[in-house]
Amino acid sequence: MASSASKHSVCFWCFEKLGLERLAAEAAALGISSVELIPPEQWPILNRHGLVCAMTPSHSFLEGWCHPENHAMCKAKIDEAVDATSAAGFPSVITFSGLRKGMPDDVGLKNTVAGLKTAIGHAERKRVTLCLEVLNSRIATWMIGVPDYMCDTVEWAVEVCQRVGSERLKVLFDIFHVQVMQGDLITRIRQYHSYIGHYHTAGVPGRHEIDETQEINYSGVMRAIAETGFTGYVAQEFLPMREPLGSLREAVRLCSVK
Repeated sequence: MASSASKHSVCFWCFEKLGLERLAAEAAALGISSVELIPPEQWPILNRHGLVCAMTPSHSFLEGWCHPENHAMCKAKIDEAVDATSAAGFPSVITFSGLRKGMPDDVGLKNTVAGLKTAIGHAERKRVTLCLEVLNSRIATWMIGVPDYMCDTVEWAVEVCQRVGSERLKVLFDIFHVQVMQGDLITRIRQYHSYIGHYHTAGVPGRHEIDETQEINYSGVMRAIAETGFTGYVAQEFLPMREPLGSLREAVRLCSVK
């Protein structure tokens, strides 16, 4: 387990070459309780293996709440995902700021708050948590970074949560992305833990295995997360360079606090 109370998850897109059926079976054998970021039509596969989907997908990270013209689309996709997530008894739905496209960050923050306020009531009624993900805007490689992404710091995401003012809106603290953008991981985890609803992992640089080849000390980071009393999911979201199941097994070991 990621701590005495938190839970292991894995992001399917990083291991999709295995196929969902095999990944679900292997994940269950490793003590992982969730395969996430897969749509509801694939959830029966998880059910067969006693797994959940800890994070439901919704709208794209390219088109998010910071532009008002996206609000209706984002709300419709969020509402649909919330309904499915609630019906399944799963916990969370992912959401994104979208790209700046020349918009100042303070304007985008106000727009994001206004947009999320239109969706948060439904999430509250359905007892589903929306998680706003922090992504790095420094790296141009597709799915390694998102140039021009607005919510690229923990502080920006936390301010959105503060202004929306709902326990059903949290930050998705992606350890890889935060390290690339800001560093000082443990300080931010301790400072903002009450706003964090979910964690993602990956090695820096490269978004590969979380082992001795990269710069993050995951043992220390995971101890810090455990010390905050976190009870949610920690999801592996790295792109394996070696045998994927061996790498996943090692990542679960590194992220287990005893």
